[in-house]
Amino acid sequence: MPKQHINPDTLMKMPSYSQVVVASGSRTVYVAGQGAFDNQMRLVGEGDYYAQTVKAFQNLVTALEAGGAKLSDVVSSVMYVKHLTPEALEQFSRATSVALGGKAFPPNASTMVGVQALGHPDMLVEISAVAVID
Repeated sequence: MPKQHINPDTLMKMPSYSQVVVASGSRTVYVAGQGAFDNQMRLVGEGDYYAQTVKAFQNLVTALEAGGAKLSDVVSSVMYVKHLTPEALEQFSRATSVALGGKAFPPNASTMVGVQALGHPDMLVEISAVAVID
């Protein structure tokens, strides 16, 4: 799938982030927000940003695969973190690499949002994504 990552010189640059992604393909996969729930609707890692981030990313990968996409097909994502603090961000960042087998989340047009609450009172993390595939 042809993707073009654009980072204009007048905007900040980060290796794991793209200011703009232009993609073309024959199929778009929209993944609903993935939290840290197992397939029995049990929350994994109550009170633990690290554990919830690992499970949310694992669920994201599973959902992408169900739609015929891979992580590398993601062009946009939104990551919601309850009560976002520097400590929560550090745990989120560390857990991302572990959840993805030592790899970084591929650059995409991503947004991280600190929120007061999510859909379940004990959720700390939720991740949604859009992927474009051939």
